[in-house]
Amino acid sequence: MTTMSAPRVTSADVARAAGVSRATVSFVLNDTEPGRVSETTRQRVRDAAARLGYVSHAAARSLRAGRSNLVLMPATQAAIGRLVSDWLDDLQQGLHRHGYTLVLHGGHDSDPVDLARSWAELRPAAVAVPGMQLTPAAVDLLRNAGVGVVLALSPEAVPGAYTVIFRHDEAGRLAVEHLAQRGRRRIAVVMPQERGLDLYAGQRLAGARQAAATHGVQITPVPLAYRLADAARLARSWHDSGWDAVFGYNDDYALLLTRALQDEGLDVPGDVAVVGADDLLVAQLARPRLTSIAFDTSSGAELAALIDRLIQQPGTEPGVLHTAAMRLVERDSS
Repeated sequence: MTTMSAPRVTSADVARAAGVSRATVSFVLNDTEPGRVSETTRQRVRDAAARLGYVSHAAARSLRAGRSNLVLMPATQAAIGRLVSDWLDDLQQGLHRHGYTLVLHGGHDSDPVDLARSWAELRPAAVAVPGMQLTPAAVDLLRNAGVGVVLALSPEAVPGAYTVIFRHDEAGRLAVEHLAQRGRRRIAVVMPQERGLDLYAGQRLAGARQAAATHGVQITPVPLAYRLADAARLARSWHDSGWDAVFGYNDDYALLLTRALQDEGLDVPGDVAVVGADDLLVAQLARPRLTSIAFDTSSGAELAALIDRLIQQPGTEPGVLHTAAMRLVERDSS
Protein backbone atom coordinates (compact mmCIF):
# COMPACT_ATOMS: atom_id res chain seq x y z
CA MET A 1 0.00 0.00 0.00
CA THR A 2 1.32 3.44 -0.92
CA THR A 3 1.18 5.95 1.89
CA MET A 4 0.27 9.46 0.78
CA SER A 5 2.34 12.13 2.44
CA ALA A 6 0.53 15.10 3.94
CA PRO A 7 0.77 18.32 1.94
CA ARG A 8 3.48 20.67 3.17
CA VAL A 9 2.24 23.61 5.20
CA THR A 10 3.35 26.88 3.59
CA SER A 11 3.56 30.48 4.72
CA ALA A 12 0.49 31.13 2.54
CA ASP A 13 -1.45 28.67 4.72
CA VAL A 14 -0.30 30.51 7.85
CA ALA A 15 -1.27 33.85 6.29
CA ARG A 16 -4.81 32.61 5.51
CA ALA A 17 -5.25 31.13 8.98
CA ALA A 18 -4.06 34.32 10.66
CA GLY A 19 -5.87 36.67 8.29
CA VAL A 20 -2.72 38.55 7.28
CA SER A 21 -0.48 38.88 4.25
CA ARG A 22 2.41 36.55 3.46
CA ALA A 23 4.75 39.52 3.94
CA THR A 24 3.47 39.90 7.50
CA VAL A 25 4.06 36.20 8.14
CA SER A 26 7.61 36.63 6.85
CA PHE A 27 8.23 39.64 9.10
CA VAL A 28 6.97 37.78 12.16
CA LEU A 29 8.50 34.34 11.67
CA ASN A 30 11.85 35.70 10.50
CA ASP A 31 11.80 38.26 13.33
CA THR A 32 12.54 41.16 10.98
CA GLU A 33 11.36 44.77 11.27
CA PRO A 34 9.78 44.15 14.71
CA GLY A 35 8.23 47.64 14.90
CA ARG A 36 6.30 47.12 11.69
CA VAL A 37 3.84 44.53 13.07
CA SER A 38 1.83 44.92 16.29
CA GLU A 39 2.36 42.42 19.08
CA THR A 40 -1.26 41.29 18.80
CA THR A 41 -0.80 40.45 15.12
CA ARG A 42 2.56 38.83 15.78
CA GLN A 43 1.00 36.55 18.38
CA ARG A 44 -1.85 35.65 15.98
CA VAL A 45 0.69 34.64 13.33
CA ARG A 46 2.74 32.59 15.81
CA ASP A 47 -0.39 30.84 17.06
CA ALA A 48 -1.47 30.00 13.50
CA ALA A 49 1.97 28.66 12.63
CA ALA A 50 2.01 26.48 15.74
CA ARG A 51 -1.50 25.20 15.11
CA LEU A 52 -0.71 24.24 11.51
CA GLY A 53 2.72 22.82 12.33
CA TYR A 54 4.50 25.26 10.03
CA VAL A 55 8.31 24.99 9.89
CA SER A 56 10.23 27.82 8.24
CA HIS A 57 12.59 27.03 5.35
CA ALA A 58 16.09 27.79 6.61
CA ALA A 59 17.72 27.49 3.18
CA ALA A 60 15.28 29.95 1.63
CA ARG A 61 15.74 32.35 4.52
CA SER A 62 19.52 32.10 4.12
CA LEU A 63 19.19 32.79 0.39
CA ARG A 64 17.23 35.97 1.06
CA ALA A 65 19.59 37.16 3.79
CA GLY A 66 22.81 36.11 2.05
CA ARG A 67 23.82 34.02 5.06
CA SER A 68 22.35 31.60 7.58
CA ASN A 69 22.14 31.90 11.36
CA LEU A 70 24.74 29.13 11.70
CA VAL A 71 27.97 29.40 13.65
CA LEU A 72 30.22 26.60 12.46
CA MET A 73 33.05 24.78 14.23
CA PRO A 74 35.00 21.72 13.04
CA ALA A 75 33.73 18.58 14.78
CA THR A 76 37.22 17.75 16.08
CA GLN A 77 36.79 20.62 18.55
CA ALA A 78 34.45 18.40 20.55
CA ALA A 79 37.06 15.70 21.11
CA ILE A 80 39.29 17.56 23.55
CA GLY A 81 37.69 16.49 26.83
CA ARG A 82 35.19 17.45 29.51
CA LEU A 83 36.45 21.03 29.84
CA VAL A 84 35.80 21.82 26.18
CA SER A 85 32.61 19.76 26.15
CA ASP A 86 31.19 21.96 28.93
CA TRP A 87 32.54 25.07 27.20
CA LEU A 88 30.86 24.08 23.93
CA ASP A 89 27.56 23.56 25.73
CA ASP A 90 27.90 27.03 27.26
CA LEU A 91 28.72 28.44 23.82
CA GLN A 92 25.75 26.69 22.21
CA GLN A 93 23.34 28.07 24.80
CA GLY A 94 24.84 31.54 24.51
CA LEU A 95 24.54 31.54 20.72
CA HIS A 96 20.94 30.32 20.96
CA ARG A 97 20.09 33.31 23.14
CA HIS A 98 21.46 35.55 20.39
CA GLY A 99 19.50 33.75 17.67
CA TYR A 100 22.25 31.53 16.24
CA THR A 101 22.69 27.78 15.92
CA LEU A 102 26.03 26.10 16.63
CA VAL A 103 26.92 23.40 14.09
CA LEU A 104 29.86 21.02 14.45
CA HIS A 105 31.06 20.31 10.92
CA GLY A 106 32.54 16.90 10.15
CA GLY A 107 34.70 17.77 7.13
CA HIS A 108 37.96 15.83 6.95
CA ASP A 109 39.84 17.61 4.16
CA SER A 110 43.47 18.25 5.02
CA ASP A 111 43.87 21.28 2.77
CA PRO A 112 42.77 24.50 4.56
CA VAL A 113 41.26 25.99 1.39
CA ASP A 114 39.23 22.83 0.69
CA LEU A 115 38.06 22.86 4.31
CA ALA A 116 37.10 26.52 4.03
CA ARG A 117 35.18 25.82 0.82
CA SER A 118 33.13 23.10 2.52
CA TRP A 119 32.35 25.49 5.37
CA ALA A 120 31.47 28.35 3.03
CA GLU A 121 28.94 26.19 1.15
CA LEU A 122 26.70 26.36 4.25
CA ARG A 123 26.88 30.19 4.23
CA PRO A 124 27.40 30.41 8.00
CA ALA A 125 27.21 33.72 9.80
CA ALA A 126 30.52 32.86 11.48
CA VAL A 127 33.14 30.14 11.67
CA ALA A 128 35.35 29.46 14.68
CA VAL A 129 38.23 27.09 13.96
CA PRO A 130 41.73 26.18 15.14
CA GLY A 131 44.20 28.59 13.58
CA MET A 132 46.24 25.70 12.19
CA GLN A 133 43.32 25.01 9.85
CA LEU A 134 43.26 28.59 8.59
CA THR A 135 45.60 30.13 6.04
CA PRO A 136 45.30 33.62 4.50
CA ALA A 137 43.90 31.99 1.34
CA ALA A 138 41.29 30.10 3.40
CA VAL A 139 40.31 33.29 5.24
CA ASP A 140 39.96 35.15 1.91
CA LEU A 141 37.74 32.40 0.50
CA LEU A 142 35.44 32.57 3.53
CA ARG A 143 35.29 36.36 3.41
CA ASN A 144 34.55 36.38 -0.32
CA ALA A 145 31.74 33.87 0.28
CA GLY A 146 30.09 36.33 2.66
CA VAL A 147 31.10 34.78 6.00
CA GLY A 148 31.12 37.86 8.19
CA VAL A 149 33.13 36.53 11.13
CA VAL A 150 36.14 34.24 10.77
CA LEU A 151 37.37 33.47 14.28
CA ALA A 152 40.63 31.58 14.87
CA LEU A 153 41.37 29.73 18.11
CA SER A 154 45.09 29.75 17.59
CA PRO A 155 48.52 29.95 19.25
CA GLU A 156 49.24 33.05 17.16
CA ALA A 157 47.39 35.73 15.24
CA VAL A 158 45.92 34.65 11.88
CA PRO A 159 46.03 37.36 9.18
CA GLY A 160 42.54 38.53 8.20
CA ALA A 161 40.80 36.67 11.04
CA TYR A 162 39.69 37.58 14.52
CA THR A 163 41.90 35.58 16.86
CA VAL A 164 41.62 34.20 20.38
CA ILE A 165 45.14 33.20 21.38
CA PHE A 166 45.15 29.75 22.95
CA ARG A 167 48.64 28.29 23.40
CA HIS A 168 48.53 24.58 24.13
CA ASP A 169 52.33 24.54 24.18
CA GLU A 170 52.17 26.67 27.32
CA ALA A 171 50.39 23.83 29.13
CA GLY A 172 53.23 21.43 28.31
CA ARG A 173 55.84 23.98 29.26
CA LEU A 174 54.27 24.71 32.66
CA ALA A 175 53.85 21.01 33.47
CA VAL A 176 57.44 20.00 32.67
CA GLU A 177 58.91 23.12 34.27
CA HIS A 178 57.08 22.24 37.49
CA LEU A 179 58.19 18.61 37.40
CA ALA A 180 61.81 19.59 36.70
CA GLN A 181 61.77 22.00 39.62
CA ARG A 182 60.60 19.10 41.81
CA GLY A 183 63.73 17.17 40.83
CA ARG A 184 62.19 14.87 38.21
CA ARG A 185 64.63 14.06 35.42
CA ARG A 186 62.93 11.51 33.11
CA ILE A 187 59.45 12.65 32.17
CA ALA A 188 56.90 10.81 30.04
CA VAL A 189 54.40 12.88 28.05
CA VAL A 190 51.10 11.18 27.18
CA MET A 191 50.11 11.35 23.50
CA PRO A 192 46.37 10.47 23.23
CA GLN A 193 45.45 8.12 20.42
CA GLU A 194 41.84 9.29 20.03
CA ARG A 195 40.95 11.01 16.76
CA GLY A 196 41.18 14.78 16.77
CA LEU A 197 43.56 15.13 19.70
CA ASP A 198 46.87 14.87 17.86
CA LEU A 199 46.75 18.56 16.89
CA TYR A 200 46.68 19.71 20.51
CA ALA A 201 48.86 16.91 21.87
CA GLY A 202 51.59 17.89 19.44
CA GLN A 203 51.53 21.48 20.67
CA ARG A 204 51.64 20.38 24.31
CA LEU A 205 54.56 18.08 23.53
CA ALA A 206 56.41 20.96 21.85
CA GLY A 207 56.02 23.08 24.98
CA ALA A 208 57.18 20.17 27.14
CA ARG A 209 60.30 19.78 25.02
CA GLN A 210 61.03 23.49 25.25
CA ALA A 211 60.96 23.33 29.05
CA ALA A 212 63.00 20.11 29.04
CA ALA A 213 65.74 21.78 27.03
CA THR A 214 65.83 24.69 29.46
CA HIS A 215 65.99 22.50 32.57
CA GLY A 216 68.12 19.65 31.22
CA VAL A 217 65.59 16.85 31.64
CA GLN A 218 64.63 13.99 29.33
CA ILE A 219 61.24 13.86 27.58
CA THR A 220 59.67 10.70 26.16
CA PRO A 221 56.32 10.84 24.30
CA VAL A 222 54.20 7.77 25.14
CA PRO A 223 51.04 6.83 23.17
CA LEU A 224 47.95 6.05 25.24
CA ALA A 225 44.37 5.29 24.21
CA TYR A 226 41.65 6.20 26.69
CA ARG A 227 41.07 2.63 27.81
CA LEU A 228 41.90 1.00 31.13
CA ALA A 229 43.56 -1.95 29.38
CA ASP A 230 45.92 0.38 27.50
CA ALA A 231 46.74 2.28 30.68
CA ALA A 232 47.45 -1.01 32.48
CA ARG A 233 49.75 -2.11 29.65
CA LEU A 234 51.68 1.15 29.85
CA ALA A 235 51.89 0.94 33.65
CA ARG A 236 53.38 -2.56 33.46
CA SER A 237 56.26 -1.18 31.41
CA TRP A 238 56.92 1.62 33.87
CA HIS A 239 59.27 -0.36 36.15
CA ASP A 240 61.77 -0.81 33.30
CA SER A 241 61.38 2.67 31.78
CA GLY A 242 63.05 4.73 34.47
CA TRP A 243 60.43 7.47 34.14
CA ASP A 244 59.90 9.35 37.40
CA ALA A 245 57.14 11.69 36.23
CA VAL A 246 54.41 12.06 33.62
CA PHE A 247 52.47 14.90 32.05
CA GLY A 248 49.16 13.20 31.28
CA TYR A 249 47.94 15.52 28.48
CA ASN A 250 44.78 16.35 30.46
CA ASP A 251 43.11 15.35 33.73
CA ASP A 252 41.20 12.45 32.18
CA TYR A 253 44.30 10.72 30.84
CA ALA A 254 46.38 11.64 33.90
CA LEU A 255 43.85 10.08 36.29
CA LEU A 256 43.41 7.00 34.10
CA LEU A 257 47.15 6.43 34.15
CA THR A 258 47.43 7.25 37.87
CA ARG A 259 45.00 4.45 38.69
CA ALA A 260 46.90 2.00 36.48
CA LEU A 261 50.23 2.98 38.07
CA GLN A 262 48.79 2.48 41.55
CA ASP A 263 47.42 -0.92 40.53
CA GLU A 264 51.02 -1.84 39.58
CA GLY A 265 52.19 -0.94 43.09
CA LEU A 266 53.79 2.38 42.13
CA ASP A 267 53.38 5.26 44.54
CA VAL A 268 52.12 8.64 43.29
CA PRO A 269 53.94 10.95 43.79
CA GLY A 270 56.73 8.98 45.51
CA ASP A 271 57.69 6.84 42.50
CA VAL A 272 55.94 8.84 39.79
CA ALA A 273 54.84 12.48 39.91
CA VAL A 274 51.75 13.19 37.79
CA VAL A 275 50.45 16.43 36.25
CA GLY A 276 47.22 16.82 34.26
CA ALA A 277 45.52 19.74 32.55
CA ASP A 278 42.05 21.36 32.51
CA ASP A 279 41.77 21.53 36.34
CA LEU A 280 38.47 19.63 36.41
CA LEU A 281 36.59 19.07 39.66
CA VAL A 282 37.60 15.40 39.55
CA ALA A 283 41.25 16.50 39.92
CA GLN A 284 40.41 17.77 43.40
CA LEU A 285 38.41 14.65 44.29
CA ALA A 286 41.11 12.16 43.26
CA ARG A 287 43.51 10.63 45.79
CA PRO A 288 46.13 11.89 45.64
CA ARG A 289 44.65 15.18 44.48
CA LEU A 290 45.90 15.90 40.98
CA THR A 291 48.22 18.76 40.10
CA SER A 292 46.78 20.36 36.97
CA ILE A 293 47.03 23.22 34.49
CA ALA A 294 44.10 25.64 34.73
CA PHE A 295 42.96 27.59 31.67
CA ASP A 296 41.68 31.09 32.39
CA THR A 297 39.76 31.85 29.21
CA SER A 298 36.50 33.47 28.15
CA SER A 299 33.36 31.45 28.86
CA GLY A 300 31.34 30.07 26.00
CA ALA A 301 28.60 32.61 26.77
CA GLU A 302 31.12 35.46 26.57
CA LEU A 303 32.41 34.20 23.23
CA ALA A 304 28.83 33.90 21.94
CA ALA A 305 28.20 37.55 22.86
CA LEU A 306 31.45 38.52 21.15
CA ILE A 307 30.52 36.64 17.96
CA ASP A 308 27.11 38.33 17.92
CA ARG A 309 28.71 41.76 18.36
CA LEU A 310 31.15 41.14 15.51
CA ILE A 311 28.30 40.00 13.24
CA GLN A 312 26.17 43.01 14.13
CA GLN A 313 29.10 45.46 13.80
CA PRO A 314 30.85 44.29 10.62
CA GLY A 315 33.26 47.24 10.55
CA THR A 316 35.37 45.87 13.41
CA GLU A 317 38.91 45.25 12.17
CA PRO A 318 40.26 41.67 12.48
CA GLY A 319 42.93 41.16 15.11
CA VAL A 320 43.69 39.53 18.46
CA LEU A 321 40.61 39.67 20.69
CA HIS A 322 41.74 37.76 23.77
CA THR A 323 44.64 35.70 25.09
CA ALA A 324 43.84 32.74 27.33
CA ALA A 325 46.05 32.63 30.42
CA MET A 326 47.27 29.37 31.96
CA ARG A 327 48.50 28.60 35.46
CA LEU A 328 49.68 25.54 37.32
CA VAL A 329 47.57 24.44 40.31
CA GLU A 330 49.86 22.39 42.57
CA ARG A 331 48.30 19.54 44.55
CA ASP A 332 49.43 16.23 46.04
CA SER A 333 50.22 14.20 42.89
CA SER A 334 53.49 16.02 42.12
